[in-house]
Amino acid sequence: MNAPESLSRWAGTGSSRVPFWAYTDPQLFQQELQKIFYGPHWCYIGLEVEIPNVGDYRLSCVGERQVIMVRDRVAPKDRGTDPGIRVVENRCAHRGVRFCQQPQGNARSFVCPYHQWTYKLNGELAGLPFKDGVPATDASGNACVHGGMPADFDLKQHGLTKLRVAVLHGLVFATFSEEAEPLADYLGPDILPWLDRIFAGRKLTLLGYNRQRIPGNWKLMMENIKDPYHPGLLHTWFVTFGLWRADQKSRMVMDAHGRHAVMISRRNEGGENKAVTQGVTSFKADMALNDTRILDVVPEPWWKVPDPANPGSEIMPSVTMITLFPSLIIQQQVNSLSTRHIQPRGEGSFDFVWTHFGFADDSEEMTRRRLRQANLFGPAGFVSADDGEVIAFSQDGFAQWGEDGHTLCELGGTGTQGTEHMVTETLIRSMYAYWRKVMAV
Repeated sequence: MNAPESLSRWAGTGSSRVPFWAYTDPQLFQQELQKIFYGPHWCYIGLEVEIPNVGDYRLSCVGERQVIMVRDRVAPKDRGTDPGIRVVENRCAHRGVRFCQQPQGNARSFVCPYHQWTYKLNGELAGLPFKDGVPATDASGNACVHGGMPADFDLKQHGLTKLRVAVLHGLVFATFSEEAEPLADYLGPDILPWLDRIFAGRKLTLLGYNRQRIPGNWKLMMENIKDPYHPGLLHTWFVTFGLWRADQKSRMVMDAHGRHAVMISRRNEGGENKAVTQGVTSFKADMALNDTRILDVVPEPWWKVPDPANPGSEIMPSVTMITLFPSLIIQQQVNSLSTRHIQPRGEGSFDFVWTHFGFADDSEEMTRRRLRQANLFGPAGFVSADDGEVIAFSQDGFAQWGEDGHTLCELGGTGTQGTEHMVTETLIRSMYAYWRKVMAV
C-alpha cells in the first residue's frame, strides 16, 4: 500500500524544519494513532499507587482509545512476579459500548449496562444473560429453548481487549502491540538512570490532579518539554528567579533512537545577567514574592547521583524534565514532582493530565513544600499557563498559513547530538528524525 500523498511530501532529509501540515493534517493524525499510539510503542497509563486495592480502577487513554487500569486478584504463587495491574479497553465485546463511565472507583467485576455482559477484572468474559437461551414450550406443549448463543460460542474468545502491561518503579505502561520490545529496552540505558534517580526504591503518595484541554497538536507538548530555548524567554518565573535559564549548567540527553529525552539543569540565584536577561521582556528585575515559601527550595539527598556520563563523578541537578515518547512527561522541578499525560483529541487538540506526587516517607513540611511549588505548574500554574497559551497560538499560526509553511528548529545547528548546555533545539530535531522514520515521511 502506497503512503498517502500527505505522508510523503516532506522536503529534504533533515528534521530541523517541520512542515505545518505535520500538525494540522487529519489524515496524518489517523496514521499517527495507528503507527505510534496503537503500534509498537509503550504508552503511559498511570501510577500504581492510584489503584492500591484489589478492584480499584481508573480510566486512562492510549491515543484516543479509553482504557481501564485496574488492580486484579493475584494468586499467592504469582505475587513475586505479577504486580496485578491489568489494562483493558473500555469497549464491550458485544456491541462496542463504552461501558465504564465513572473515572475511578472499585469494582468486583465490570458489567456493561446495555446487555449485562459481565467481565472479570482481567478482561475475561465471565457470563452473559440468556447464553443458553430461555426455557419454553412449543405450540405442542413440548419443552424447548428460545434463543441462546450458537453452540460454538466460547466465552474465552469474547473478552475485552487486553493490553500488554509493564510496571517500572510504580509507573504503569501498556501497549496494544505484540511487537513492542520489552519496556526497559524501549526506554534504553541512557534514560533509565534518570527514572531510577526519582523512583527506584521509593513508595509514592498522591498529592492531587490537574486536567486541561489544550487546542494544539499533541506533538507540540512533547516539543515544549524537549525545548530548553524557551523557558528563560517565555517564563517570567524561570528567568527572574533562576529556575531555568541559559546561564545555568545543563545537559541534554536522549536515547539511541532520539525519541526519549532528559533535560537536566541546576538552579542558580536568578537576578540580572545581561548575557541572558538583556532585552528579555519576561525578565522582571523588580519582581519579588510576597510569600517566599512558594520558592522555599530544599535540596533532597536523592538529587545527587553518580553521573551516568562521567563515571567516578557525581551530579546534582535541581531540575530533570523527562519526555518518554509518545505520551509521558515526568517533571522534577526543584521539590515539585509530577507526571504529565498527553491524550490526543484529534489533530488539533489534546487533554493534558497532571498527577502530582510525593514520597511516602516525606515529612509533613516537605509535603506542604511540594504542594506550594506545584502552584508553578498545572493549567493555571505561574509557569505552565504560559505553555498552554503559546501552544494554542502555534496551532492557530499553522492553520492560518496553510500547507506550505514550516517551523525552524536550528538553534545549535541541524544535528541530533546531546549537549552540555541548553542553547540548542537538538532534542526536538532528534524526536522528528525518529517520527519521520516511524511515519515514513
